[in-house]
Amino acid sequence: MALESLDRSPPPFFRVGFAPLTKLVFFSALSLLLMFGDMQLQFTKPLRAALSTLILPVQWLVLQPGQALNFAGKHFQSLEQAQENLKAADLKILELSARSQQVEQLKFENQTLRQLMGLSSNISTPSQAAEILFDVPDPYNQRLVLNKGQVDGVVLGSPVIDAGGVIGQITRLLPMTAEVTLLTDHQQSIPVLNSRTGSRNITNGDMLEGVPMIELKFVPASADVKEGDLLITSGIDGVYPAGLQVARISHIERRVDISFARIHAKPLAELQGRHVLILQPTGATAASAASAASASTKGKAP
Repeated sequence: MALESLDRSPPPFFRVGFAPLTKLVFFSALSLLLMFGDMQLQFTKPLRAALSTLILPVQWLVLQPGQALNFAGKHFQSLEQAQENLKAADLKILELSARSQQVEQLKFENQTLRQLMGLSSNISTPSQAAEILFDVPDPYNQRLVLNKGQVDGVVLGSPVIDAGGVIGQITRLLPMTAEVTLLTDHQQSIPVLNSRTGSRNITNGDMLEGVPMIELKFVPASADVKEGDLLITSGIDGVYPAGLQVARISHIERRVDISFARIHAKPLAELQGRHVLILQPTGATAASAASAASASTKGKAP
């Protein structure tokens, strides 16, 4: 056996040192002494201050990940809250916009109804208010359907007006509804009077560059007609009361090779409105109105 492999440490029996209990008692007493001395004399205060100064950068580095996570959490939380607030604000804006539109619509309808009430009080002919339900989907005729019919006392051939002027004439009557042919329909004719010159003419519905208009028929090219002239009902047909506004002259075409001028007028009534007034003809007026309505519907598709 090699000499280097031999254990040269002394056996446990011969080892010299303090017993474990002695060490425990010594260090416990030393700890108590240091704590008492520090509490009374505070001789370790400079040492603690120096140590705290030395470990301050370490503490700062240790705290940075937690602070970064806390900042990131608060940042994302604030972003989420801001997005929720933005969504709530957008919804509130949409709600207020819808309410504003409803208020404007109600104001417009109230104004229209007031105008109709004032018009009804100024017209001696019996009348009743009605509401437009829908436009008749017919590419060849311009007609509307009202929510009043025979059960409401509506008569075939009754004129229909609004606050602006003449809309048309009732040409089809059902128990609960009535169909109105607009004055811009090519089969509808109205006797009119030029309020400036007093000349009488007949109008028919027509289209001018895709816009519904009315045309004055058989007006001599030399006639005194100007753009802006107001056309009103003459009342000679026994259907429309005299003096109702119909249209205003908007286009005049005179040619030397044609004896008659081509004159178009724009209706003053709101043809796409909602509320109208049905004038109720009576006696001979009702009979003439019904016959006029029957004549205007000849050849119309059912």
